[in-house]
Amino acid sequence: MKRRDFLKGVSLAAVGTALAGPQAGAAQWMGSAADDTKGIDPVTGLSPVRSLNPEVSHPVSVIIIGCGNRGKTYARYAEKFPNGMKVVGVSDILEHRKNYLGDKHGVQAEMRFGHYREVFATGKKLADAVVIATPDDRHYEPCMMALDLGYDVLLEKPVAPTAKECKAIREKTKKTGRIVAVCHVLRYSPYFMALREVVRSGAIGEVVSIQHMEPIQYAHMSHSYVRGNWRSSKETTPIILAKSCHDLDILRWIIDKPCKSISADGSLTFFKAENAPEGAPKYCTDGCPHQGKCPYDAVEIYTRLKQHLGVFDLNGSKDPALIMSRLKDPRYNSYARCVFHCDNDQPDHYVADMVFEGNVTASFTMDAFTPKGGRRTRIMGTMGYIEGDMKEFTVTDFLTRTPKIWNMKVAEIPEYAQSGHGGGDYRLVRDFLEAVDRQDAGHLSSSIDVSIESHLMGFAAERSRRSGKKEKI
Repeated sequence: MKRRDFLKGVSLAAVGTALAGPQAGAAQWMGSAADDTKGIDPVTGLSPVRSLNPEVSHPVSVIIIGCGNRGKTYARYAEKFPNGMKVVGVSDILEHRKNYLGDKHGVQAEMRFGHYREVFATGKKLADAVVIATPDDRHYEPCMMALDLGYDVLLEKPVAPTAKECKAIREKTKKTGRIVAVCHVLRYSPYFMALREVVRSGAIGEVVSIQHMEPIQYAHMSHSYVRGNWRSSKETTPIILAKSCHDLDILRWIIDKPCKSISADGSLTFFKAENAPEGAPKYCTDGCPHQGKCPYDAVEIYTRLKQHLGVFDLNGSKDPALIMSRLKDPRYNSYARCVFHCDNDQPDHYVADMVFEGNVTASFTMDAFTPKGGRRTRIMGTMGYIEGDMKEFTVTDFLTRTPKIWNMKVAEIPEYAQSGHGGGDYRLVRDFLEAVDRQDAGHLSSSIDVSIESHLMGFAAERSRRSGKKEKI
């Protein structure tokens, strides 16, 4: 049975019984099963989660295109489950990244490519699938080339930097009959899967409205969207897509109806030159007089707090001296810049209001200035209410007025430890490998049409933000 067919028919008895009183404990792992939500542990009353080990006839061979943080994440799946996936090729314009991943997986010299175009230059299919984890503005061309040569594709989000290119990938996918899995990893996490199934069970009646917030976290904002690769909406994609196409996808997925219109607002308010404190140099490493008083100090974030180190190619080291040397290295020193002296243009706060078919409304906020990340969601239904924070959610029935809590501690399952996005990263890879092995996109939780639809919502939101007008979709 295909995943989507099963999930359409699942009831509160299958997923909702994972809801319990405040003492609910860790999830119980029962190994491989036909579907993630089958079977209830008789002691805890919680649904088990399925093994991350894929059920495939042979290891699916893949080429990793883009050997940065996301490429390494997906490649690690092959280290943990070599019976399911084998990395046979790597591609990156940075030699040290290409060779690090190539050495890690024993990739032959002839399968170590520089630019992604080299992967396709032979005109031959060299693996079952490719993972495209290049920067946002370099997703479109390699994806189209891969589809033309018959590859199945695991495609990092956002799909492409323009609506036109997103639609072209959708059409090419249908024309070639290949499988394209967009890395909307949140919909593969047990938390959001359970949240959606409780909604679909009718436990809170008909959904009327959703409030959803993404707290970016102040240091993450400065790292990725002020100093980092996604600082420019023109060079990559607008932040509503670069950061929050996950959230638009989750809203579309839970409501399960097309979005009719969207209106948005927001701006870059704080991270601008006019807000720089007196005497602040262009680089935090140049003896800034405000060190110890600025929460955005690069030296503090990277060398002392040791956050967001994946960009520095440290190969596991957290040595402060090595990190400091990276901050002064021209290859990495954009991350040492003062947040008030960067070439950034992404809004640091963003709001969007949506109307879905059936007059269901949703409001979304994205804020840089929060102490921690983790989405917050409130779902208002005609018969009940749900509130959650990505770790647990509480369902309140208006009739019984008795709250029930879902707090499956997936991270306590050894196989799920370090699997990323609450288990979503590896579950996505597992389902993609099974889809490739069976040549059946039905094993994925989303069709290419729905994935592209949530992107079109993002492009419409950005048009609305810039024009001040509501956009129809």
